[in-house]
Amino acid sequence: MSKVSKRKSDVLNRLKMLGEDVLTSIENGEFPVIDIPSRSVSNIRYDPSERGYILGDKVRRRSASVYTHLRRFTQFIWIASFAKELMLQRRTSTLRDVYYSSQAYNVEFEEQEESDELIMDLEAYLGYPREDFNIIPAERAAIFGDLTIEYTVPGYEGRRVNLLTHPDGLMIGHSLKTCEFVETSAERVFVIEKDAIFNRFIEEKVYEKYKAILISTSGQAPRAARYLIRRLNKELGLPVYIFTDGDVWGLHIAGVIVYGSANSAHVRELHTPDAKWIGIWASDIEKYKLPTDPFNERDLKRLDELLKDPRYSDDPWRRELKKFRKLKRKSELEAFSRYGLTYIVDVYLKDKMEMFS
Repeated sequence: MSKVSKRKSDVLNRLKMLGEDVLTSIENGEFPVIDIPSRSVSNIRYDPSERGYILGDKVRRRSASVYTHLRRFTQFIWIASFAKELMLQRRTSTLRDVYYSSQAYNVEFEEQEESDELIMDLEAYLGYPREDFNIIPAERAAIFGDLTIEYTVPGYEGRRVNLLTHPDGLMIGHSLKTCEFVETSAERVFVIEKDAIFNRFIEEKVYEKYKAILISTSGQAPRAARYLIRRLNKELGLPVYIFTDGDVWGLHIAGVIVYGSANSAHVRELHTPDAKWIGIWASDIEKYKLPTDPFNERDLKRLDELLKDPRYSDDPWRRELKKFRKLKRKSELEAFSRYGLTYIVDVYLKDKMEMFS
């Protein structure tokens, strides 16, 4: 049994046990009770040994005997049942689709945010991300490079494809997230915040010059992309280097890839602690005399928040945050184009790789 099949089997067993526990309580004349790990801020802590956020030991008890719990209790059970049916029928659904599907079963959610929260509760309860019970997010990340993969999703099992085959890169969705790695000549992974620079790296054959797999996150990295980045690092031993805009938001995009996010603390395997954020640093803005824009109030507020965040207590994070505070200026990856379209590859990338070699 493959790793993916084992995960699916375990999820189905846990869903079955949930249903059996509820049914047994009812048959015994008792009100069913469910204990769900708390995802509250007070139960999220940064674990230095994990180098990421994890949930603590607190749980939230929902009982059918408590009137104020009853609505959320039944909604949770329906979502668990819907997830089981998706798996048994070998179908997938998006967060939005789950919200609308509930109406066919007369299960009412006031808005999608309510169903999204309960899906995250189910993740915490099962100990698996929603992708493992076939509820998938809309993805926007892409990957390109010399990596041959073999699909494991229903209907495509055993099919192989090399990720050099599509000049725009392949979307990182559920099928790529769960694929098997067959072979690669790559020696590293470049994760890039911006689609434009991802395309530039493809045009300039960075994947050949640096034997690199290229990943575009199109902003904050989606969960499937973060999971795949971790797999490339852990399973293939490829070092990961992250390129973001030169601002506090770009710094945090890199931080989430390295350390994980508080919002996904209940889901493991989404961060890559050994990944390196290599720019744009605040000090690069001065070094390369990049065009800049001034920080606005939102930027300054976020800067103060990140300075208090335990993830960013060491260098280069702390050093560069202090530099951003001093400069109060920001720049973008595209700003290197002031020196020519290929400058970011010919000079900046070369400089950074020499620094980290």
